[in-house]
Amino acid sequence: MRISGLRLIYLALAVWGAVHPYYYFLRHMREEGTGLGGLIDAWYVNASTTGLTWDLTIAAIALAVWILAETWVRKNWLALVALPATFCIGLSCGLPLYLFLRTRPV
Repeated sequence: MRISGLRLIYLALAVWGAVHPYYYFLRHMREEGTGLGGLIDAWYVNASTTGLTWDLTIAAIALAVWILAETWVRKNWLALVALPATFCIGLSCGLPLYLFLRTRPV
């Protein structure tokens, strides 16, 4: 089975979106020694980071609604793995992963 160039780009972005942000998250937790709680606190340290956190949260919820609605219609149940990827890893992984799964032949 051959994967198209567009699907490879989506897959590469999903991997990059999983690895690159976590490099910084883990680095912050290691340097601060505060663990996940300290990382989450840092997301609300000022108005700029709070705004960005809410921006990503709202976009992740919109993506989740889209995934659920399309999965219900298309019966592409594998695409549901993009939901935990979005909320456990991040939007930068979940969105391209969903696009990768959505564009596969069903």
